Amino acid sequence: MANSKSPPLKQVIKAVLGAFIGVQSEQQRQQDFTTTNPLPYIIVGVVMAIMFVVAVVLVVSWVLR
Repeated sequence: MANSKSPPLKQVIKAVLGAFIGVQSEQQRQQDFTTTNPLPYIIVGVVMAIMFVVAVVLVVSWVLR
């Protein structure tokens, strides 16, 4: 049965980082998919993607100076 409450922020961040890197245990993946509300994962994923792009742009501009 699916869990109807939102997962803790720490779990969401851990899951999104695992997805970004491509390394995640089967147990963690199963736990992520028991959540009925994907919105926290989407929001954290978008924020982390924006942070990654900004970090790459800053590093490249710093190196090219």
